[in-house]
Amino acid sequence: MDLSLLSALNAERAARHAAVLVTHLGSNAQRLVKAADTARDPLARELDAALAAGKSGVVGEGADRVFLTVHVPPARMVVVGAVHISQALAPMARGAGFDVTIIDPRTAFATPERFPQTTVIAQWPDTALPALGLDPFTALVALTHDPKIDEPALEAALAAGCFYVGALGSRRTHAKRIERLAARGLSPALLERIHAPIGLDIGAANPPEIAVAILAQVIGALRKPAPAREAAA
Repeated sequence: MDLSLLSALNAERAARHAAVLVTHLGSNAQRLVKAADTARDPLARELDAALAAGKSGVVGEGADRVFLTVHVPPARMVVVGAVHISQALAPMARGAGFDVTIIDPRTAFATPERFPQTTVIAQWPDTALPALGLDPFTALVALTHDPKIDEPALEAALAAGCFYVGALGSRRTHAKRIERLAARGLSPALLERIHAPIGLDIGAANPPEIAVAILAQVIGALRKPAPAREAAA
């Protein structure tokens, strides 16, 4: 690989940005396409599909065949709320390949004993999240049901372009939440990105079942083509 291409690729990876190295199989000519630039590329559809799947492979036919080497940052899940749902969700999400972090300022709940093998930060979201660096390859799951804790996290996640933003609560609770966030200047289009009530509608009745519904919805958001997420990267 050309040294300048390698340097550019390493810079994208260090910044947790997605990119695709396109190699022409006939000439071995290579070019790097940043996720933010796919819409302007002749292979836009193929690049978007490869980024969404997170898989490398050959596309095209005959003399136009190219190999797409996909570089996508590892997916993360930030869970706001050290609650019973979180205790079920954390190991499931780790098993699905997510790097999981639990945030909750309530030190009685946010303990390593309750969340083994999981990073736990006993701080308010507006203190913890800037250091984590939310990005388009992070899912934000808000589960405290406390506006003082959940809503700053939701606002930060929407601003960062997280690929998934979800919040626990009934439709009535969410309607009031939307009113408060709108009063803070968030646009209707941005607020529509919040998944609430959180999780797929599978009739979940207890914390483990709710965790399954949440994880399934998060995976769906990660794996489906999402031009807006890729543009933000």
